[in-house]
Amino acid sequence: MKNVYTVATNTFREAVRDRVLYNLVFFALLMMAAAILVGQISIGIDQSVIVSLGLTAISVIGLFIAIFIGVSLVSKEMDKRTLYALLAKPVERWEFLLGKFGGLVMTLAINTGAMALGLYAAMWTVKHPLQRHDVYILVAVYLILLKLAILVAVALAFSCFTTPFLAILFSAGIYVAGVYAQNLRTMHAVDIAPATFRFLKAVSYALPNFENFNVMGAVSHGGVVPGALVLHATLYALAYCAIALSTAAMVFSKRNLK
Repeated sequence: MKNVYTVATNTFREAVRDRVLYNLVFFALLMMAAAILVGQISIGIDQSVIVSLGLTAISVIGLFIAIFIGVSLVSKEMDKRTLYALLAKPVERWEFLLGKFGGLVMTLAINTGAMALGLYAAMWTVKHPLQRHDVYILVAVYLILLKLAILVAVALAFSCFTTPFLAILFSAGIYVAGVYAQNLRTMHAVDIAPATFRFLKAVSYALPNFENFNVMGAVSHGGVVPGALVLHATLYALAYCAIALSTAAMVFSKRNLK
């Protein structure tokens, strides 16, 4: 795992030095500042407005980081010709991919943590002291991070066999489809051929179900997030990331890099 750790730390340093990353984080903090202003003019719902907008900002900004930087993890190394020098050393291709994945997830963890602190600062400005149930905001941020980790794995898998532009489109499409995956499983087969309904239902189980990680509504209204839900979401994210990364490793191992 030494090679994986080395690739991960280098990826983390490169991502942190990326100006786009700082701009996205600044935009997220700016949205949270706007949430304070909205909360001040919203009678009686200041906390729910701030928490909802803050968590949405963390999710949206993380989404852009996961897709755009995740897709460029492989293509950038190939364009700079550094990938060939790296693979000439005793580094397996799956170690390279796993290191890239770990480095970007670390970057997302640091940035979501920083934005979570900004959200708590916004809440403390409007109402202080903070209350006990506000700790569940961290739970919501953790679930957002799990969702982003899945998206990084998916973006990395697409980047192994297609162009960056198509990988971005495919990753964004998977995210949108994953948001509505639960609806595909529960919708009524009205005016839909049975075969088509069964096909859509099968596809919904192959898509990442991002609804498993959505607790923004409950948290913004002071609700409690059950521990069983967090455990289920964690195991689901680990399993999906493992499948996506295994697929990426198999595809990348057969790719001709000459």
